[in-house]
Amino acid sequence: MDHRVVIGYAPTRRRIFSAQDAVKYKKMIADRLREWEVEFVDIEDINEEGLLRSAEDVQPVIDKFSRAKVDALFIPHCNFGSEHSCGKVAAALHVPVLLWGPRDEAPEPDGSRLRDTQCGLFATGKVLRRMKVPFTYVPNCRVDSPQFEKGFKNFVAAANVIKEFRRGRILQIDTRPADFWTMMVNEGELLEKFGIQVFPITMVEFADKVLELEASDSAEVEETERYIYEHMDVCIPKESVRRVASLKEAMKYFARVNECNAVAIQCWDALQQALHVMPCCANALLTDEGIPVVCETDIHGAVTAIMVQAAGMGRTPCFFADWSVRHPENENGELLQHCGPWPISLAREKAKLSRPFAFPEHCPGAVVAELKPGEISILRFDGDNGTYGMLMGKARTIDGPKTTGTYAWVEIPNWPKVETMLVKGPYVHHAVGIHGDVLPVICEALNYIPDVRADFYDEDQERETKNYCY
Repeated sequence: MDHRVVIGYAPTRRRIFSAQDAVKYKKMIADRLREWEVEFVDIEDINEEGLLRSAEDVQPVIDKFSRAKVDALFIPHCNFGSEHSCGKVAAALHVPVLLWGPRDEAPEPDGSRLRDTQCGLFATGKVLRRMKVPFTYVPNCRVDSPQFEKGFKNFVAAANVIKEFRRGRILQIDTRPADFWTMMVNEGELLEKFGIQVFPITMVEFADKVLELEASDSAEVEETERYIYEHMDVCIPKESVRRVASLKEAMKYFARVNECNAVAIQCWDALQQALHVMPCCANALLTDEGIPVVCETDIHGAVTAIMVQAAGMGRTPCFFADWSVRHPENENGELLQHCGPWPISLAREKAKLSRPFAFPEHCPGAVVAELKPGEISILRFDGDNGTYGMLMGKARTIDGPKTTGTYAWVEIPNWPKVETMLVKGPYVHHAVGIHGDVLPVICEALNYIPDVRADFYDEDQERETKNYCY
């Protein structure tokens, strides 16, 4: 997954206010973006001021940003701004839009005002609404304000989510397990509503590629083997390690050649019949490399993973989990667990490469490790009967009984409420977690996906998330 986000930087002004001050603020804002190592395309070559000022600037700005394939548009109002020009550019590009302006100084001694930035923001917001252009807003504040930095960086991460969501292409390795009706999805609706594509391959062609790689002198397979021995306690035969490594490289191959940004694999039991291993460790290694892999051919889980991984901006990988059983003592405690597909970089202690508890000994390949502690965000994109939502909230890891596979005991503010939401739907027991708080990013991204509602675990977390920049 590529976390590079290219911003179209279109500072704007209105002619009747100070051009000199508008140019000054344009430069100050650009300096802040460079300080934050933001990749942006400016409009310095559009006119002598490098500002979006009037109708004559609109098409050249659209053309330049379109050629540059910008992922988002930033329209700082360096004075009042040109609201109709901003609206036209934003409507043409169909990318996330950030509206913000630096706070004005006091009026001049003679009572005149140089910029009137706030008033212009009111005007542009109205125009964008008229044109049905969704946008993000960070309240009027100083250029060096922490509020601006916080809001801007949250917007960039949300734009990354939208970029990856819109190019969503999921490698589906074989059909869903026959008994798992919970994993049914409407593939046509995902394409029609969201543009998300599913690229299926059969277990036969996948297994053939695994065996081809295993028998070859593939440098990639050998490097993966070395990585496993260096970073894990290996408790399975060496021939199984090579097969696991080959399986991981086969998934990576099919994901790359088919331009997929997530994988959903039928992890059992066709794969065990064909290859006699579990794919868990392969899933873990590939997710650690930035291509999230989900189990049980969970297409909606893969969509969730695309969004969550993008929200994290590459700082840490996500992990795919089951809500499993309640904590034996904590009423708001719950076990997050799965056979063993979580990235080994997230292990509290050195991960083991072993066997899952639920399968015969002839099927090695699972990771055994407890999740490293901390605050985590846990989310689920799902839908049924034509409606979709994102269930989301935060939890904190807690102590609990030792178990097997990859696992974490977590505490939720109100577990019975979450349990009821999972039963009543449209959600299921699968979720995607990530360390840290990505709820503000996902919440902002959902503004650009109108057919997906935000469902929060907890009212306090919902208030905190929606007030993130205020």
